[in-house]
Amino acid sequence: MGYNREDYVRIKAEYTNKYLKARQAADARRQEIYAKIPEAHRIDAVLAGTGREIMRIITTGKEGTDERIAALKARNDELLIRRAELLKDSGYPEDYSDIRYECDKCADSGYVDGKMCECMKRALVLAGYESSGLGGLIRSQSFENFSLDYYKVGGGNADMMQMFVTALRGFAEGFSADTYRNYLLLGGTGLGKTHLSTAVAKAVIDRGFDVLYVTAVGMLGDFENKRFGSGDEVKSTERYYSADLLIIDDLGTEVVNQFTLSCLYDVINSRINNRKCTFINTNLNKKEIEAKYSERITSRLFGEYYPLPFAGTDIRKQKMKR
Repeated sequence: MGYNREDYVRIKAEYTNKYLKARQAADARRQEIYAKIPEAHRIDAVLAGTGREIMRIITTGKEGTDERIAALKARNDELLIRRAELLKDSGYPEDYSDIRYECDKCADSGYVDGKMCECMKRALVLAGYESSGLGGLIRSQSFENFSLDYYKVGGGNADMMQMFVTALRGFAEGFSADTYRNYLLLGGTGLGKTHLSTAVAKAVIDRGFDVLYVTAVGMLGDFENKRFGSGDEVKSTERYYSADLLIIDDLGTEVVNQFTLSCLYDVINSRINNRKCTFINTNLNKKEIEAKYSERITSRLFGEYYPLPFAGTDIRKQKMKR
């Protein structure tokens, strides 16, 4: 799995804190009981010594070990019954001093038998939604609510879009550490490029991988800030290279100069060399891309990316008319 490292460190710290808080809260409740029911304190002290008594019985080497351990168990059962009665008589539930974990399977450790617990996986997925850069879109745009009806009018091609959806869904739902494929989504504004990219991002995050969504303007702005900025506001650009899936939206809206072209080429080329998957969405067509960008960039976009040309009428406008 390729969970975002920062998310993992933060979630792991949260689990450590939850674990400690659960034990501290239980200890506070136990001290409360001891203050009001001294006999319960004495019972717990006896029960706490059970392990030492068993070891003493085993190491004495005398006959009757099984009988003595059975007698010890019977005594403990009686003490537990007495303890429960004391708590009930004082108005407490029997399990009042027990540790109350949020997840009983992993006891808030995040792991069960050395494997990550489902609760921690879910926490990392939710964190992945937040750190992906997609915000609320990831909760509202999915494969399930992507409609082909909008491509049956206005020059659209529903059959072709069905092929695109099938390909992208297969890519996302089968995503693994060995997956390597890049897509270039081309077409005018409002044709569903962001919706399908978001659906892919959600499915890949759900599988436990790190996804980063960014506009071309935002990404290149981070590189400019890193190169020319100063102070605490300088943002790391490392994740543009390391994310399992990088989605660059609105390519073509950024300012094009020697510096931004160099940064864009470096990200694209490095991810190709490291077999890291990348999606690029653009309103430009092939000729416009070739006119705007250097041959080094265009050769990689059209040589290493699967082009998906979107066609039709702006879906937002169609929705407004309806």
